[in-house]
Amino acid sequence: MNRGLALVSVLLFALSLMVGDSVFGSAPLSIMVDIRLPRSALAWLVGAGLGLSGAVLQGALRNRLADPGLLGVSGMAGLGSVIVFYWGWSQAFAPALPIGGLVGAGLGVAFLLVFAGRAPSGSALILAGVAVSALSASAMALALTLAPNPFALAEITFWLLGGLEDRSLTHLALAAPPMLCGMAILLRLGTGLDALSLGEDAAASLGVRVDSVLRLAAIGTALTVGAGAAVAGGIGFVGLIVPHVLRPFVGERPGGLLVASLFVGGCLLTLADMLVRVVPLLLPVAQTPPLGVITALLGAPILILLARKAAP
Repeated sequence: MNRGLALVSVLLFALSLMVGDSVFGSAPLSIMVDIRLPRSALAWLVGAGLGLSGAVLQGALRNRLADPGLLGVSGMAGLGSVIVFYWGWSQAFAPALPIGGLVGAGLGVAFLLVFAGRAPSGSALILAGVAVSALSASAMALALTLAPNPFALAEITFWLLGGLEDRSLTHLALAAPPMLCGMAILLRLGTGLDALSLGEDAAASLGVRVDSVLRLAAIGTALTVGAGAAVAGGIGFVGLIVPHVLRPFVGERPGGLLVASLFVGGCLLTLADMLVRVVPLLLPVAQTPPLGVITALLGAPILILLARKAAP
C-alpha cells in the first residue's frame, strides 16, 4: 500500500506543476522552477508533516481527537510570523517571515518541554500544549489589536488563514531541513507507539522509555509542524482526519499508520492547493480562497461522516 501511495504522491506532484493561478498546462521553465516547484514541494511537505504528526500524537496520547495544533507549537510559529509582519521586517527582508515563524516554533518547543517537566506523561504534554496555545493566542490577539494600520491587520489575518501563494525556493530551503528532520524523528517512533497503545505502565514494563518517546514525539511534531506553519500559516484538519481515514485500510496499530499518514497527508494538501489554484479558472472570484479554508471545507464533512459511522 505504501508503494501505491508513493506513486500517487509523485503523480500528484507532477500534475500540480501543471496548474497555475490563471492557466492549466505547460509554462516557461522559469515559472515552473521559481513559482510552481517551491509551492508544490511545500504543499506536499506541509501536508505530509501534518498527517504524520497527527498519527504520532493520536498514538502517543491515545486520543483520536489529538492533532498537531494540540501542542501549541503551530500557534507560536504563527505568533513569530505575526511579529515580523507587525514590525514590517518582512517588507525589508523577504525571508524574515519564515525565519520569524521558525524562531517562534523554537520558543514553543522550549516552553512545551519546560511546562511538561523532565519526565513528561501524556496528560502533562496535553496540559503543556494548552498552556502554550493560550500564551500564543493571547499574544497574537494583542498584536492584532495593536496592528499599526488596517492594511497590516488584513494582511496578517489573511496569512493566518493559511496559504502558499508567492512562496519561493528560499522559503523551501528554510523550511525543508527542520521539517525533514522532524519527520525522521517521528518515523522512528513506531515501536514505542505500539507499546504505548497498551498504556504507559504496560509500555514501561516492556522496557519502553515512555518519557523519551513522548519527548521525541513533541520535538518531532514541533519541528515538522512549526516549520510548516512558518511558511504556510494555519492549516487545519489534515493532521486530525488523515489517521481516521486510513484506519479502516491499515488497521489500528499506531506504528503501522505512520508512513501511510505521511503520504496521504502530502496528497491531501497537494490536492487542496491545486483546488485553490483552479478556483479562479472556474468561478468569478476576486482572489483565491485561503488554503486553510479549503482544508476545513474538505475535512469537516469527512470528519462528520466518520463520526456517524462510528456512532452506535
